[in-house]
Amino acid sequence: PHHHHAQHRRIRSKNSAPTTSSASLSSKTTIEGPSISTKPDYSSIHGPLGQFVDDIFMSIFRIKLSERLNRPDDEIRMPDSKLALNDFEGIVELTSAMNSQYNNRTQVQELAREVLVSLFPPFILDRYPSWFATPFPEFSAKMCAWATVVGGTWLMGECEVNDVPEMNGGGKNQGVLVKRCRFLEESQCASICVNSCKLPTQNFFRRNMGLALTMTPDYETGECQFVYGRLPTEEEEREARETPCLMRCPSGGGMRSWHNDGSYGRGKETWLEDLEALAKLNGTNNNNGVPVGLACSLMED
Repeated sequence: PHHHHAQHRRIRSKNSAPTTSSASLSSKTTIEGPSISTKPDYSSIHGPLGQFVDDIFMSIFRIKLSERLNRPDDEIRMPDSKLALNDFEGIVELTSAMNSQYNNRTQVQELAREVLVSLFPPFILDRYPSWFATPFPEFSAKMCAWATVVGGTWLMGECEVNDVPEMNGGGKNQGVLVKRCRFLEESQCASICVNSCKLPTQNFFRRNMGLALTMTPDYETGECQFVYGRLPTEEEEREARETPCLMRCPSGGGMRSWHNDGSYGRGKETWLEDLEALAKLNGTNNNNGVPVGLACSLMED
């Protein structure tokens, strides 16, 4: 999805591909996505700390994901993949299973957020909002951008810290540009991207770290722009919800229909009513003038 308001235009690297307008995307039934012939060799892409540490990060994430999806008190229990802990495909298998078993997107988003919570010691999450995010928002945004590259390259592929000029203060080093997301590339599903990555991650930083985050995936190129310190707007979240399915989606669009039908008994278009109601809120502005009331709940049913 893309934004066409100038003040929220994406920040791109010098070598990034040209953008596609949101209007052209919304008129499509499917998105072709980047060519398979140019798919990176993700096994050769490593974070600043090297392959050994990346394998540790991947293994820990896999363990936490598996534990969360197989709790004894869960309504639906999913066994772990039989693949090795440092095999990326094992994470794709579990994530696909989570999305196919739960047809309510809010459940999927919450499960994924809880996995992120489990990766951090409680004392960090208890103190970070009051010790860092609130008193030092710009410093916190820069620190989280740096940590995203260090700890997330194994998941996303090649990425770099970049500037966000439209932010108050210039947004120096407050963004992260993912060149061609590995998670999206391997899952090939926009619904899985939105409900298992974009929204849970935004919600995690907002609710657990006390820091606003906007993630903007570009399904034509596979890029994703992180902007720390700014909440997503209603238009951006609407575009994310309305993004056409990827042409190579394994479910052929079935995952999108499955998620759209699961809304705890509420009409599947209820999110539009929620969005209109949220648009009328007069919340406190964050440091980029975006109403706090327009947070990630726009995508929840």
